[in-house]
Amino acid sequence: MLLLFETPAGFALFKVLDEGKLSKVEDLGKEFSSPDSARKVVKLKAFSKFENTSEALEAATKIIESSTSKGLRKFLRANCDGEMLAVADSKLGNAIKDKLKIECVHNNAVMELMRGVRSQLTELIAGLATQDLAPMSLGLSHSLSRYKLKFSPDKVDTMIIQAIGLLDDLDKELNTYAMRVREWYGWHFPELAKIVQDNILYAKSVKLMSSRDNAAKLDFSEILPEEVEAELKEAAVISMGSDVSDVDLMNIKELCDQVLSLAEYRAQLYDYLKNRMNTIAPNLTALVGELVGARLIAHGGSLLNLAKQPGSTVQILGAEKALFRALKTKHATPKYGLLYHASLVGQAPPKMKGKMSRSLAAKAALTIRYDALGDAQDDSMGLENRLKLEARLRNLEGKELGRSAGSAKGKPKIEAYDKDRKKGAGGLITPAKTYNPSADAVLGRTPNSTARNVEEEEPAKEAPVPGEDKKEKKKKKKRSEEVTAVPSDRNEAAEQDGEGEAKKEKKKKKKHLAESDGVQNDDEGGKKKKKRKHAEAEQDDEETPGKKKEKKKKKKTED
Repeated sequence: MLLLFETPAGFALFKVLDEGKLSKVEDLGKEFSSPDSARKVVKLKAFSKFENTSEALEAATKIIESSTSKGLRKFLRANCDGEMLAVADSKLGNAIKDKLKIECVHNNAVMELMRGVRSQLTELIAGLATQDLAPMSLGLSHSLSRYKLKFSPDKVDTMIIQAIGLLDDLDKELNTYAMRVREWYGWHFPELAKIVQDNILYAKSVKLMSSRDNAAKLDFSEILPEEVEAELKEAAVISMGSDVSDVDLMNIKELCDQVLSLAEYRAQLYDYLKNRMNTIAPNLTALVGELVGARLIAHGGSLLNLAKQPGSTVQILGAEKALFRALKTKHATPKYGLLYHASLVGQAPPKMKGKMSRSLAAKAALTIRYDALGDAQDDSMGLENRLKLEARLRNLEGKELGRSAGSAKGKPKIEAYDKDRKKGAGGLITPAKTYNPSADAVLGRTPNSTARNVEEEEPAKEAPVPGEDKKEKKKKKKRSEEVTAVPSDRNEAAEQDGEGEAKKEKKKKKKHLAESDGVQNDDEGGKKKKKRKHAEAEQDDEETPGKKKEKKKKKKTED
């Protein structure tokens, strides 16, 4: 059996002299207590030295990735002749077996043997001193750390975060510069702002035209369509703008150059970001797009940090302020954050955007984890999930249409209206109850008596209320008095006729007396009034004795 051992100086191949000692793993460490006992267990057969640091770095990275370098393959082909090879990594052993057809072994005994060889390495390999081995291992570790840092996925995430931040800043600057060009040149040619809506085309037109007087002579076919060009030339002739000096036009043209250069650089930066996203997170890019995916990574800090987040966090990522405000005021929490700008959420109807964003966040969380931790670099998972979400969107839209049509399945249910049908499942139709007037018993009475009987029966049917019995008795008494008063009224009418004639005679006598004694009546009238006042005062005193007592008490209290 041979033992493959890697060192900072090169690969070493040891021959195991006594394989029987490998069966006793616990006692194997004692065999390497001294250099002499270690030489009895293993013996150096061959050594492949690294020529420079780059070769050592390449070999170390290959071993970390569980693969073989060219130098290692040549070394093993030359020194392994049908013997079994003991290795420290099982994956490395499988790679050697597949490529070189050499049987490899990896177990606890091999690991203990490696530990013993490492303790006596300088004694087992001639010409390798301890003072030389320490700086070699230190330099190789530094080189390996730099290599990992250079090609780490976190470093690439940093580039994506910086690129999307710069892209957003460029959009703001471009918008500011373009509005400044429109406002500045609008003093000279205000009609151009309505004719040319695009900011880039506006800057190109201003740069080419300079003064509006040159518009009729120039050809704008490379920049603008024919209709827009004809409208621009017509407006330049009748423009209401003020004249501008050549120095002002020169500064405006320089600002237009800045706008065009920024627009060109933004296009290049977008292409760079698109390529980076397709390389680092292809499935996330296929699902939500380059810009939304890059903003998610930038908001999460890195792709690995984003992969640790659940789907519910990915859904509201970017809406933290609205979330905490809703929790504080006890209102509804937001349904989407950065995912609102994804195409799938934008295609959904307004009422279904919340459901669509929740489904998209769940699938996005899966694709992020697959991109961060998976080995494959294709976008098959992202495309598959996008197709599922599109089918889900069509399903939601179909349900919405069905509800508006009258039923959940999209087909309105037309049923005949039946007032007698009972509500609920299994309702039975029962015949409606009708009133039978022939079953009533009618007595032969006068209309007045029947009306009174009906009026008397109605209060009797109602529930008796305390305090109303007296009122009912009074009503009955009044009715009886009215009935008895009918014959007496006839007798009284005759008597009233006789009394009316006597009264007329008395009135005539009184008139004669009033004419004769008019003066006496005037004198006596004042006396009668005084008598009346005294009589009324006496009545008041008799009626209100309690009031006098109250007045006396008040006077006493005041004194």
